[in-house]
Amino acid sequence: MMDDRKRGRPTVIIIDDDESVREALRGLFESVELTAETHGSVAEFLAADDPDRAGCIVLDIRLPGQSGLEFQEVLAKSRHPRSVVLISAHVDVAMAVRAMKAGAIDVLTKPVREQELLEAVNRALASDSARREDANQTAAVRLRYSKLTDRERQIMTLVVAGKLNKQIAAEVQLAEATVKLHRGHMMRKMHASSVADLVRMASILEG
Repeated sequence: MMDDRKRGRPTVIIIDDDESVREALRGLFESVELTAETHGSVAEFLAADDPDRAGCIVLDIRLPGQSGLEFQEVLAKSRHPRSVVLISAHVDVAMAVRAMKAGAIDVLTKPVREQELLEAVNRALASDSARREDANQTAAVRLRYSKLTDRERQIMTLVVAGKLNKQIAAEVQLAEATVKLHRGHMMRKMHASSVADLVRMASILEG
């Protein structure tokens, strides 16, 4: 059974219909202490996938069934986008442009140079980590916001709009001292240390 540290490590997922390529790439990644797993098709990968798992995908463009390029485009529009490095024995300009527009980290030609692939995979893992951090931050901000009262949400909107306590009090028809009280509660619940911090959180909520 894997320990918690290994379970939490990012995984490089290799999808290629050529077994010799899959095993060679697995060996390369494991030689630099990256966790790797292999699949012979998109369908095989999807049957075993955990979308919440950290990592990236090294994906052959030309696959039986759904092509790697088509699958990458589907992933980019899904609720669980992934960082993808595409590889192929034949890469034309149109194909590369299409892949990069869909968010591919890189498009490499087989036989892939080991150092070039490792550098692309490291960029993909960094991109995945940053995306997950952003998602976690967004979830945390939304959770805090959900705990505000209607009045606190109203005051947050006005604070973010740059209104002073006196102006807010006149707009919501409350005593300025009461506005200060609600504002203090709101700032603590949102874990906001400044108005600038609150503006940043409001931007996350709007996104």
